[in-house]
Amino acid sequence: MTAILPGKVFLTRGMGRHAEKLVSFEIALRDAGISSFNLVRVSSIFPPRCRIVSREAGLKLLKPGQIVFLVMSENATDEPHRLISSSIGMAVPEDPDLYGYLAEHEAFGVTEKEAGRHTEDLAAEMLATKLGMTLSGRSTPRGGRPQRRLSPSLSLRTKSISQTAKGSAGLWTTSVAAAVLIA
Repeated sequence: MTAILPGKVFLTRGMGRHAEKLVSFEIALRDAGISSFNLVRVSSIFPPRCRIVSREAGLKLLKPGQIVFLVMSENATDEPHRLISSSIGMAVPEDPDLYGYLAEHEAFGVTEKEAGRHTEDLAAEMLATKLGMTLSGRSTPRGGRPQRRLSPSLSLRTKSISQTAKGSAGLWTTSVAAAVLIA
């Protein structure tokens, strides 16, 4: 059996509203650009040597009907004015030969920024515990991406994508965020 090892990943998000919950979810997938694929949820390992590409570049590599692996977060409400969020966070070691971690999180009443920061922290913490290391402080180099350190020698980059939405009267509102893995 041939191993499937993704070489690229892209982040995407979407939101949908409809009287039917399932249709609301489908609209959110359309908004995220991933409704034409057979989606298979996987657990949270960011593969070694995997490159992050733009949503547009990633979608060009996929064909309608294709089986696509992803880590996805989804949330839904039918309560008017209720704020929902879906978020994917990643923690990727600076050393490309090491694997990283993807974390998904759903919440109520938090902003997009709060949701993103929380999932980045989750991904970093989960990677640290998986590797038997201790997570230390967060820093953001001038003009750069957030970085974390794991006991003392391993440096991480963190990144996230989040989708928030407010519920509407008489409608289901769904938010999705996903890390789409491309072999």
